[in-house]
Amino acid sequence: MPRPLQPSARLDLRGTPCPLNYVRTRLALETLEPGASLQVDLDAGEPEQMVSEGLRGEGHAVSIEPHPQAQAAVRLRIVRRG
Repeated sequence: MPRPLQPSARLDLRGTPCPLNYVRTRLALETLEPGASLQVDLDAGEPEQMVSEGLRGEGHAVSIEPHPQAQAAVRLRIVRRG
């Protein structure tokens, strides 16, 4: 099974309130080239929903998986739209 591509950048926004987590994610995406990926760790629930829906609405590809070390968190993998 092929390994997922390494992200171009990473953010740990666990504990960061909405909408600040969304704003910080968008700012980080703006620094990346189209097609580059960003890994973002977020609290599960509302932060996960608000950030992922907002980014998908802007045309970015977003996948969500459980955080490997934190039960109440998720890991988003975002590919900046081209």
